[in-house]
Amino acid sequence: MSGTSTSAVTAPSTAPKAVHNGGGKRRLSTPVVLLIVAGALLAVSAVRAITGALDVTSSGQVAGALQMAVPIGMAGLAGLWSERAGVVNIGLEGMMILGTFFGAWAGWQTNPWIGLVAGIIGGMLGGLVHAIATVTFGVDHIVSGVAITLLAQGATQYLAKMWFNTGKAATLGGNPKQSPPVGNVPSVTVPGLSGWLASIEAHHWFLVSDIAGILGGLVTGLSWFTVIAMVLFVATFYLLWRTPFGLRLRSCGEAPIAAESLGVDVYRYKYAAVIASGGLAGFGGAFLAMVPSHIYNEGQTGGRGYIGLAAMIFGNWRPGGLALGAGLFGYTDSLQLRDGGPSAHALLLLLVVLLALLAGWKVYRKSYPQAVLSAVFAALLLFWFLMTNTIPDQFVSATPYVATLLVLALSAQRLRMPKADGKPYRKGQGK
Repeated sequence: MSGTSTSAVTAPSTAPKAVHNGGGKRRLSTPVVLLIVAGALLAVSAVRAITGALDVTSSGQVAGALQMAVPIGMAGLAGLWSERAGVVNIGLEGMMILGTFFGAWAGWQTNPWIGLVAGIIGGMLGGLVHAIATVTFGVDHIVSGVAITLLAQGATQYLAKMWFNTGKAATLGGNPKQSPPVGNVPSVTVPGLSGWLASIEAHHWFLVSDIAGILGGLVTGLSWFTVIAMVLFVATFYLLWRTPFGLRLRSCGEAPIAAESLGVDVYRYKYAAVIASGGLAGFGGAFLAMVPSHIYNEGQTGGRGYIGLAAMIFGNWRPGGLALGAGLFGYTDSLQLRDGGPSAHALLLLLVVLLALLAGWKVYRKSYPQAVLSAVFAALLLFWFLMTNTIPDQFVSATPYVATLLVLALSAQRLRMPKADGKPYRKGQGK
């Protein structure tokens, strides 16, 4: 009799949790997403036409943005794997550092493909250490992640002095802070389409040339490593949301005790997720060393592991939103590699438009304090835009980090992290 009453009480209490698993927020439908994309294209095209900053939507700018987005996106994808299994991975920066070093070292010794594998293995070693510390020994996830980053920095500095500062490496330009040059990674261009889009872009037509420039940057001189990164995004979505393996892994980040009661080996899935996380971060680090720069430099990651975490949070722990966030951060990052000031100055006007629209939306939702705050920032940025012709280089270099803070501030209300993310778990604690 008591067992019957328990099941009667338990069943209704668990049902609503599945309904509210999204935090009460509806996902954007496909038509709404398409409208947002169309509105963004119109806004960017208008900014380009008004300011005359042609590089805002040029194929070169978009290609640079994609190149800068891949390391950030891979770091974010690494964080997604780990946190979906319930393990916070602040050590992504350290795993990327291992990927840059071992990827460049093996790529110099052999070829970029071997270098990519070595970078992935280096990141996986960092992930394994993080898994042992957090899953097996129950070390605080933040403490373990910070320790791994510090260890990675120290280890790579020591190994660089040993491997890059002596013998053949030194004669080819290696020193304690950088490696000899690494070979070029093969690239691919869609034949015919690239030239046709370039001719349309050259006319500088409103919207049409902007779309041609954006598409041209996505089909011209595309590194094979970039193609692999795109495939990994699609594969991650399929594995985590369309397979029993993914369901079990995500259950470890939502309700590990319940998953254990259903026969899931929570430890094994957490280990698999964190090691895969390290491998993806190592991929991003190896990409950074071999595609944009063709060389390893000390401090090369530049905080991209942390920006990747911000992109993951912006994407609400899902691959699609993460890809959009990585694209945004990659675009702002590429500004400082091209004409910098003029394009960043033009984007001030775009920010004014976006903040004005946000203020209107907040008024519609009756969030008046946030509406006023958005309107005030829009007015300040408009005044800055009208009173200046360019932006100081110091601000341009800080653009990726400013964008990180802005995006997280605007997206904070719709976020829902995995319920057991970062929480300690011991086998059998539910008994």
